[in-house]
Amino acid sequence: MLENVSLDQLRVFVAAVDEGSFSAAARRLRRTQSAVSEAIGTLECRLEVKLFDRGGRYPKLTRAGTVLLADAKQVLAGVDVMKARAKGMASGIEAELAIVIDVFFPLEGLAAAAKDFRRKFPSTPLRIHVEALGAAVEPILDGRASFGIIGSLPLLPEETVAERLASVSFVMVAAADHPLASWKGHIPKDELARHIQLVLTDRSSLTKGREFGVLSPSTWRLADLFAKQAFLLSGLGWGGMPRHVIEADLKAGRLVELPVESIHGGGHELPMSAVYRASSPPGPAGRWLIERLHQCSKHVM
Repeated sequence: MLENVSLDQLRVFVAAVDEGSFSAAARRLRRTQSAVSEAIGTLECRLEVKLFDRGGRYPKLTRAGTVLLADAKQVLAGVDVMKARAKGMASGIEAELAIVIDVFFPLEGLAAAAKDFRRKFPSTPLRIHVEALGAAVEPILDGRASFGIIGSLPLLPEETVAERLASVSFVMVAAADHPLASWKGHIPKDELARHIQLVLTDRSSLTKGREFGVLSPSTWRLADLFAKQAFLLSGLGWGGMPRHVIEADLKAGRLVELPVESIHGGGHELPMSAVYRASSPPGPAGRWLIERLHQCSKHVM
């Protein structure tokens, strides 16, 4: 029966998938392999489906297991958010609130929320970092920031909790006089690779050796989003930008949206989430600001 499914069984299920075997999951959870096998077997009985094919050397997810894995992760994430909210509510109002904002988040929404924050918490100074990629996550991990609004880094550390707020439209663009701007039809990736791509530099070590959204072997790297915008306008390369940042440039014809092959409309929706350490969730002022940013994002994104 579904009502007899426990959170512990779901955690064991997810751990077995993440680690690739029941024995590795047992080591991670500091249990015996038989206890892990028993928990998963009980979960399969309660759900009345087989989650793993045990015919090979290592257990392999069945089709049903693949589908239910996403549900299990969603349930566990929801519980983590609830626990973090409760812990934050139980603490006192912060003496100071430091946050980190992804450079892709609309500053208009941040300013509107900050204005209301000042009225609501006049005795709590607000400290704001604006960063991108791993540099937007590091202040959260090392305790410099209570939470962050993150979107440009697709992979978040395991010890964090993420609450989805909204999405930012992210598009590929080039200057009107750039060779790619006159391309007829969808631009194949091998053609993009022939031109310089302008990308943001990750000023952290979190993603060392990893690339996100880099399609050209020839790149120029900039540490500032608005420097990247200036270089795009100068025709020095092509690259991705949040639509709200370059909307005026698109309307004026200074920049042109590129119809990149395999990317609908040349762009995509970039999820923005409030991220914080599970062990140190935001207090009342931080929680209030997250909810306010959520409301603001509905009107500016």
